[in-house]
This record gives sequence, structure tokens and C-alpha cells, in this order.
Amino acid sequence: MDAARERSLQRLVTSLEELTKLYRQLHDLVAAERELLLGARLEELALSNETKDGLLLKIRLADAARLKAAEEMAAHVGADAANPRLLAIAELLGTEGNRLRGLHATLETLLTRVSEMNKGNEEHARTALRTLNGAMNDIKETLSGKKTYERKGHYKLGPETTGNFVRKEA
Repeated sequence: MDAARERSLQRLVTSLEELTKLYRQLHDLVAAERELLLGARLEELALSNETKDGLLLKIRLADAARLKAAEEMAAHVGADAANPRLLAIAELLGTEGNRLRGLHATLETLLTRVSEMNKGNEEHARTALRTLNGAMNDIKETLSGKKTYERKGHYKLGPETTGNFVRKEA
């Protein structure tokens, strides 16, 4: 393998390893977020969200670097440089592509786990909001009193009204 191709492969592997590291951090953060949601620790949850936003920005930047390195490597091996696919590049590299296949599988697994955990966290948050909304509505109804008018100022009528004794016998 020539030196330029070797450097391109090394840049691609380095960018994939960096992306893997960032996705592992995201995985750990989303797992910790679940505990924060269940414990209703709002201040810590807000900090976690800020950290997650920063991490997602880093992931976008690392993914842009990965895409550039993949395009460069695809051009070296004769793959589609406009739409580089890791597995296609790995296939053209032969045994040298095993590292790319492994990194691809790791990233795919991490993405799946993070996505599933994030969906679970979203469902916990929605359930908590529905419960809170229901409790707020109950409090509002209790404090507002009756919503319909009562009949006031009339005499109670005879025994046909419930609650009056007709006869008392012992």
C-alpha cells in the first residue's frame, strides 16, 4: 500500500475510533439520564441535557471529519467517493478492511443502544408529564369548586326528597 493510501486509512480509522469514543460517552450519559428521570432530579437533568447537547455537537464535527476521510479513502481504493460506504471500502481493502468492519459493527451497535435507551427515556418523561398534568388538573378542579349552579333559596319539599324520614317506628 502506498504512503498516501496508508495515511488516508489511518485518518479514517482514527476518525472512526474518535466517533466510537464519543458515542460511548453518549451511551453512558443517556443511561445516567434514565436514573435522573426516575429520581426526578431536575437540576442534574438540566446539566445532563447541556452536556448531551455539547456531546452531540462534537459528534457532528467528528462525523464530518469521518465523512471527509471516507471520501478520501474511497477515492484511493476506487469506491464511490461521492457516497462512501465503510463496508464497501472495507471490501475493496480485503484483509486490511477487517478493522473498518469491526469499527462499523461497534458503531452500529452503539447507535442502536443509544436510540433504544433514548426512546425509553422519552417515554418515561412523557409518562411523568401526563401524570403531572393530571395531578394539576385535579388540583385545579378541587380549588375551583362546582362548575354548575346550585338551586338555593327554596324550601325542601316533602318526603319525596331523599334524605327525609317518612316514619320513625321502633
